[in-house]
Amino acid sequence: MKKNKSALLIVDVQNDFCPGGALQIQNGNRVIESINQAVEHFIAAGLPVLASRDWHPPNTRHFRDFGGVWPIHCVQGTEGAAFHPGLLLPERTVVLSKGINPELDGYSAFEGVTADGRMLIELLRELEVRRLYISGLATDYCVLCTTLEALRNGIKVTVLTDAVTGVDIIPGESACALEDMVTAGAKLATVEGLPALLGLEVRRG
Repeated sequence: MKKNKSALLIVDVQNDFCPGGALQIQNGNRVIESINQAVEHFIAAGLPVLASRDWHPPNTRHFRDFGGVWPIHCVQGTEGAAFHPGLLLPERTVVLSKGINPELDGYSAFEGVTADGRMLIELLRELEVRRLYISGLATDYCVLCTTLEALRNGIKVTVLTDAVTGVDIIPGESACALEDMVTAGAKLATVEGLPALLGLEVRRG
């Protein structure tokens, strides 16, 4: 197994966060093409692909109806909680479900668990992953929280700026979130630059 390897983490690209969903992000589905390209690069490099999802119980303090700030979304087993159909996840994608605890918001993918109960940090250690390339939704919430927690756990992070987008309840909040991530130690890159970063042969012409 390769030492100090990288993994792609796709954060919450679910129906309820895309246009037409219960908590839609304007143009939230625009990241899907870029993420699919990133997936292809990671498959070519033989590197892991991970995907987090909100997986809330019907009654959670995360929801406005029960004291939270958000409308009901991504309830376990519903169509809204499903990954967007345009997202082409590899067969071996490891899925982490978060927001399961009705007392917690579950913004960070590090609060997620795999089907067999492993936490993300445990999984990364098993895979010997030292850098996460992060994509998905939303820049100013789950991507931000996941990035900051990864850095606190000693995991290097590169955020793929053309494969994330934010809510921007306050205009410019996503741009500020990216600045906060960089200040904390994250790097920024684009999907176009992934082949060089992953050591893949770049085809020209």
